[in-house]
Amino acid sequence: MQTRNLPPYSHDRVFDEGRHAAERGTRAVMWITIAMMVLEIISGWWFNSMALLADGWHMSSHAVAIGLSSFAYAAARHYAQDSRFTFGTWKIEVLSGFTSAIFLLGIAVTMVFSSVERIFSPQPIHYLEAMIVAAIGLAVNVVCAIILGRAHDHHHEHHDHPHHHDLNLKSAYMHVIADAATSVLAIIALAGGWIYGWSWLDPVIGIVGAVLVAIWSKNLIIATGTVLLDREMDHPIVEKIRKVVEAGSVTVDTQITDLHVWRVGTRAYSCALSVVTNDKTLTPRRVHKQLAQHEEIVHATIEIHHVDNMEG
Repeated sequence: MQTRNLPPYSHDRVFDEGRHAAERGTRAVMWITIAMMVLEIISGWWFNSMALLADGWHMSSHAVAIGLSSFAYAAARHYAQDSRFTFGTWKIEVLSGFTSAIFLLGIAVTMVFSSVERIFSPQPIHYLEAMIVAAIGLAVNVVCAIILGRAHDHHHEHHDHPHHHDLNLKSAYMHVIADAATSVLAIIALAGGWIYGWSWLDPVIGIVGAVLVAIWSKNLIIATGTVLLDREMDHPIVEKIRKVVEAGSVTVDTQITDLHVWRVGTRAYSCALSVVTNDKTLTPRRVHKQLAQHEEIVHATIEIHHVDNMEG
């Protein structure tokens, strides 16, 4: 993170480090996905295969979502010093992850409708061409997963905590994994249809794949929505704040009467708290020092009310 010279008692608005490895990884995966999408569309047109055309346009939605993830990293970096963003630009990345999850859910719904339609209106399948392209697509997705996996490992070298996920990178990774899973299922279904004549297997497995994609999408929507709505008062950091403040006074009569905690970075939190105490020596500066033992708390607003009788 870039270091700036700030006036005394001023606060930097950049609470989250740039993730250059993740940005490079998502950009590379975006171009690979676009190339595969173009290949499938051209192949479908050349071989007169509606299955390949449909898969190509299906991949276009993944290209858009992964492109959105790449754009979010660039936008967050570009506007990092923009004072209009009260707590920095990290939530641009989270918003991208949420939008990508919605895309993923839309893909699942489309897969269900297409599969049901194929059950009631079977279409001739070009098994050989479809299996070749599905195999190529699977190989491409494995490469993309490796690229994003390395970016993920680079992130965890610096942020080794189960709650500290790069949700934007996770959304791109989920798109790649979802596409890889559907490719595996497609190969199984096509093999069954080609060898045993089970044409019904293709749409049935399509529905199974759609259910898996929908579940991944739901989990990602919950994870990103939790951050966007600041619904994190059940996070362990909240109890840590209460413990360090209420146990840090020279008397036992110190209570946090109002506490708000929200995330401003992958592993950075801001808090605002109101304390009632009969400890006349307790000051905001001392509470700041107490909170400093938890490095994930990067910004705190503290209000202290001194009383003679805690029950009064």
